[in-house]
Amino acid sequence: MEESDKIYNTAVEATLEVIGGKWKPVILFYLTFGKKRNNELKSLIPSITQKMLTQQLRELEEEGVIFRISYNQVPPKVEYELTDYGWSLKEILHLMCSWGDSHIERKYGGKAVVLSNPQF
Repeated sequence: MEESDKIYNTAVEATLEVIGGKWKPVILFYLTFGKKRNNELKSLIPSITQKMLTQQLRELEEEGVIFRISYNQVPPKVEYELTDYGWSLKEILHLMCSWGDSHIERKYGGKAVVLSNPQF
């Protein structure tokens, strides 16, 4: 038997390794609506710190799901967008959003608020 580089109990672990955590799915979800600049993402996710946003963007870029576009201008301009590989996550991210809406309604009824509810 060939020795494995990595062993997963289930493929869900591999998915969560890439998009898991509090912020990565949120960042990716917003990127399904198009390119975003750092400040746009920060305003869409006000509770994330700049340091954490930068770290999460770097990790997503390393995984190949987002692409960082740097424009050679003053002041510097950087945008982030999904790669083709990243676009393959769109359906699952939007399903997570739909499930979350149902969960919020089930658990809280009309006593919870979703601050940003883009139409998809």
